Amino acid sequence: MESIYDKIKLHNGVEMPVLGLGVYKVEQGNQIEETIHTALELGYRLIDTASFYQNEEGVGMAIRNSGIPREELFITSKVWNSDQGYDNAWRAFDESLEKLGLEYLDLYLIHWPVKGKYIETWRALEKRYQEGRVKAIGVSNFKIHHLQDLLSQSKERPVINQVELHPLLAQTELREYCRQNDIAVEAWSPLSRGRFLNEPILGNIADRHGKTPAQVILRWHLQHDIIPIPKSVTPSRLKENADVFNFRLSEQEIAEIDGLNKEQRFGADPDYIDF
Repeated sequence: MESIYDKIKLHNGVEMPVLGLGVYKVEQGNQIEETIHTALELGYRLIDTASFYQNEEGVGMAIRNSGIPREELFITSKVWNSDQGYDNAWRAFDESLEKLGLEYLDLYLIHWPVKGKYIETWRALEKRYQEGRVKAIGVSNFKIHHLQDLLSQSKERPVINQVELHPLLAQTELREYCRQNDIAVEAWSPLSRGRFLNEPILGNIADRHGKTPAQVILRWHLQHDIIPIPKSVTPSRLKENADVFNFRLSEQEIAEIDGLNKEQRFGADPDYIDF
């Protein structure tokens, strides 16, 4: 991983950028369009949105105005909890495509494992994948038992599992399960919204490399083969988050960061979702 343009190959052969931009809570309108414009200029090619974020129209507008060929971009969206079940998910996919103004999606995910519904939701995603309307399908916020349940009842295996993941919540067992089943791992909130950037271990490593603690954390993700999708609307921060390909952490430094793990969630527990 030497460039923001580097990609990993998912198990179905589709190539996905190794780092992207998450746009949760980025406001529809000027903010989302300007943020994506800046990100694309900096080399970002993976944009991760969702119907729940209510900014798909802005993402689509920014893409169309960018002048970048569609095939060079990797656009992800997700089906929300209230749209789960076969028929609802089928419609939700069309609605997302229409809002984005796209002919196809690169990746479509089940946003959360809604009990009693995610299997039927997955069947709708499988059908969309078979139709060629989406190049890859996956899940988000699935624990090992959710994945086991899905794999036992599905034709297609998810290409990716997008979860809350950062040094305080390393998800080691889940990552190993995904590795064994050739499911890529993607990290939302990879910087945990800056909650532990003043950690001395990170500061010492950052000083050693002439980098910031945030850059060290993103590099930690990359060297663990995790795809981080940090979110920012600040141009300087977008640039900082992309500037993580010109240094490498040592095995000792990786181990020190691994040692920060407390299995500490800041987002919802996927076993207890009530939204």
